[in-house]
Amino acid sequence: MFSQTLRRAAAQSARSPLVGRYSVPPHFDGITASTVVKAGSIAATFGVSAGVFALFFFGEVPRVRKDILQKLPFFDTYLDRTVPPEDNPF
Repeated sequence: MFSQTLRRAAAQSARSPLVGRYSVPPHFDGITASTVVKAGSIAATFGVSAGVFALFFFGEVPRVRKDILQKLPFFDTYLDRTVPPEDNPF
């Protein structure tokens, strides 16, 4: 469409060694791998914190306490809610 002029050809061939080289990283619709890693780490942090919150929020539900929390190594004796025989009124 455009013809190469002598001036343009001379400008493209003469390049200063001080000019930095650059490259465009591979992307998909402008989303690069570093963007995906950054967003994934933020999403994972929010997901873990929401999961821990939900686990301890529902920790007083007997089914959650027995099936999930008492299987963790340090919570098994802490979350044991058995009534000692001497405190049982019957």
